[in-house]
Amino acid sequence: MFRKLVRDKKAIDTIMATLLMVVIVVAASAMVFVYATGLFGALMRAPNFQKEALSLEFSNFGPVNPTYNVTLYLRNTGTVPISLTSYYVKDASGNQYAKNPWTGLSITPTALGQPQILISGCGCNNTGTPFTYQTGYSYTITMLSSRGSQFQYSVVRYS
Repeated sequence: MFRKLVRDKKAIDTIMATLLMVVIVVAASAMVFVYATGLFGALMRAPNFQKEALSLEFSNFGPVNPTYNVTLYLRNTGTVPISLTSYYVKDASGNQYAKNPWTGLSITPTALGQPQILISGCGCNNTGTPFTYQTGYSYTITMLSSRGSQFQYSVVRYS
């Protein structure tokens, strides 16, 4: 039967025509798909994502009492103003001071904010053993914004 099919030129022409038609339809479908997704992608606008981001430029212990006070110099690198509402200071042993709620500050985009992080005389809640900022030690400071974003920094007191 196969030999008869091979010898019959009309059968081969029909098979080739069918295969060629399938290839053309697949190629045309792919071109329509690419065109349609590009067109719909251009018509659909991306949602406006508002991003909160703070970058620590540097920190300064003191100037009045460096054992209880550190000033953070934070740059708002996001697209919306950031209002800080609470902070937590943790030492290497896991002891923590928490100021929640905190009337922090609001930092507009591209602006530099300078929150003072106190651990004494601040009305902070202490968990664990009370501590002070000691020379040569690292402290983790976590701040929360009004939108629920969390910003965490590690600072070291050098002098």
